[in-house]
This record gives sequence, C-alpha cells and structure tokens, in this order.
Amino acid sequence: MDSPSRAGRPRASSRETLAEAACELFLEQGYDATSVADITQRAGVSRSSFFNYFSSKSDVLWSGLDARIDDALVALAALGTDATGPTVREALRHVIKDFAPDPLALAIRNEAAMGLEAELQRDRGVRHGRLASAVASAARASGVEEIPADILGAACAAAVLSSIRVWAEQGAGQASLEAQFDAALRCIHDLPWA
Repeated sequence: MDSPSRAGRPRASSRETLAEAACELFLEQGYDATSVADITQRAGVSRSSFFNYFSSKSDVLWSGLDARIDDALVALAALGTDATGPTVREALRHVIKDFAPDPLALAIRNEAAMGLEAELQRDRGVRHGRLASAVASAARASGVEEIPADILGAACAAAVLSSIRVWAEQGAGQASLEAQFDAALRCIHDLPWA
C-alpha cells in the first residue's frame, strides 16, 4: 500500500540527498575523515545507491562541473578547422552559464573547514588539463602553432576555473559568474584570438 505523500517541499533526489549529506559531513568532520559509508548512512541510502550517482567521494563535488566540461569538450572538438576566438569562448561560456551554487561552490568557499585544500588543488588540475587540451587541439586544428596553442589552451582553462573559484569564494550567487568569466577572458589579450 502506498502512503500518501507529504505536502510541502518535494523530496530531494537521492543524488541531492547524497551531496547534501556529504557536504554536511565534510564540514563536521573533514573530507579525509568522511567515508562513503558515512555519507550513505547520513543520507539513508545504500552504498550501491551512492555509486549509481558518483564514482568516488570527490565526484560528489565535481560531477556537476564535469558534465558541463564534457559538453564543452564535445563542442570544441566539433569546431574542427572552423575554431575561432568567439566560437571557442562560446563553447567555454556554456561551462559557466547559469552555474548555480552547488557542492563544489560550497567546498571551494569552505575548503579549509572541510580539509579540502589538497583535494581541490589536485582535482582542479585534472579539470584544467582536460579543458586546456581541448582548447589547444581546437587552436591547432584552426592553424595556430603548437606552443601558442598550448598557451592559449592553458589560459582559457585557467579563465574558466579561476572564474568559478573566485565566484565561489566571494559567495556563489552574490555576483555574476559570467561577468567574472568575461573579466578573466580579457586578461588573455596578447594571445591569438584576443
């Protein structure tokens, strides 16, 4: 027999419940001291449910951004020889467009309290590498020489990730992430596509 649903706010999905439980625990006891078992117990779901949504504990923080990066990588690869500054910037803009405060933003803002300094630095490097490689490949495909293409890729990736970091540190939702990204892109003035 089904029980009637409660009125009011709808039940959060298991993904949201797990992310919320993880962030609470990271704040309470630190990232390293929190296990997947702790998270699933707090969320009231099974271990297998956790792995239906996340591949690892750090994936709780990064999965939302990773999905956006995956979309950007597809868009950048599709540009082929038609890559230009505006088309590359547009592909990257989709990473930050309408980015709402999420577990990553909370982790960045509270990285010391959560004990996440090393974890965020390492994982940020992985995302930087993925974006930089994709932008550099698009640049080379459009005729930019090897070294400037690599520098351009690194600079564009830094613009995306630095914008997100500064936006989160200042209090996600308090300022425009898109304006932060535009300001970061203006810093890349001496490179091709400027």
